[in-house]
Formats: sequence, structure tokens, C-alpha cells
Amino acid sequence: MPTRLYVPALLVPLLQGRIADYPNVVAEGAANFWDAFRLIPVSRGFWHEGRWFDVFPVRHHVPGTAYGLCLRGAFLYSGDTRPIPEVIAQYADGRMPLIHDCDLHGNPSHTGLPDLLREYSAEHIRQMLVYHYASPADGAALAAAGLRVAKAGDRLPLPKPLAAAEAHAASATAAAGAPTGKIPAPP
Repeated sequence: MPTRLYVPALLVPLLQGRIADYPNVVAEGAANFWDAFRLIPVSRGFWHEGRWFDVFPVRHHVPGTAYGLCLRGAFLYSGDTRPIPEVIAQYADGRMPLIHDCDLHGNPSHTGLPDLLREYSAEHIRQMLVYHYASPADGAALAAAGLRVAKAGDRLPLPKPLAAAEAHAASATAAAGAPTGKIPAPP
């Protein structure tokens, strides 16, 4: 059975152009790149094994090229992003981990420590587990600044997610208040 790929619909042409159209991408030959996958384009979310997962755009240097993922009640994963406090505020529940991109220094695609400390509340920072830092030394510096830092080999116990119907209803309610599905540009 092909591997399921849940891909934001806006990324499908990008994947086709950068990966699938690349010459000889399939080593076996005489096969299409997509033959190995079951592509499931998504917009605001998707169902997987009876659970509703929210998908949301984040702030990356090229709009529409990076997305976050949330299983309400269990975790939020930011993906590559600049700070997104309004998105975090929409999903944070005070108990689930907020797994957030962070290094010592930010850039147009990624959050830096000063950005994180400036843009998020103390409560949201308490819930965060940061990843995507450049080196173990940078991870240690982030930990010294009081952040929880993900390390290779760590396992993260997750709280029980919300019931599927409740999560889907919360997502639909949020979507009704944000008709474009886009987050505003930073000031």
C-alpha cells in the first residue's frame, strides 16, 4: 500500500516541480514518483485514524511554503516559522506541548531566542519545547535561557487529545472566524 502523504494543497505544485519532475527521481525506473504515495491534499486540516489534525500556515520567508500541525489537546508543532503568537493563542490550552522552531538567532524563516521571548507570553513559553537549533552548544544556551529543549533521542509524552468531534468542531469554529486561512504579515 502506498504511503499516505497529507500535503497542504498549495504545496502540491511545488512538490511536483521540485521533486516529482526531477529526472530519474525513482531509482527503479519506469515508475512515476507519485506511484509510491497516496497524496491527500489538505487545506485547514485532515482526518487520520479517527483524529482531526489542524493544519495552519506559518511565517516562512516565502509565504505558503511552511505549515504547522496541531492535534488539539495533544500537541502543536510550529514547523519552520517566525513567531506566530496569534496562532499559538488560538490553539494553546495550558497543558499540551507547543513544539516550536527556535535557534539563538532568528532569520527570515526561523524564530530566534530574542523573538521568542519578545513575542510570547510566559505561559506559552512554559508550554514550549524548542527544536531546530544549530548545534548542541546552541541547545545548551537555549536551555540556560530557561527553555525546554528537544534533543536527539528524546521521547515526549503527550496528553490525551481532545475527542475527534470536539476537535473538529473547534477547528470549524476557528475557521469561520478566519475566512482567508492566512495569518497577517508581521508588523
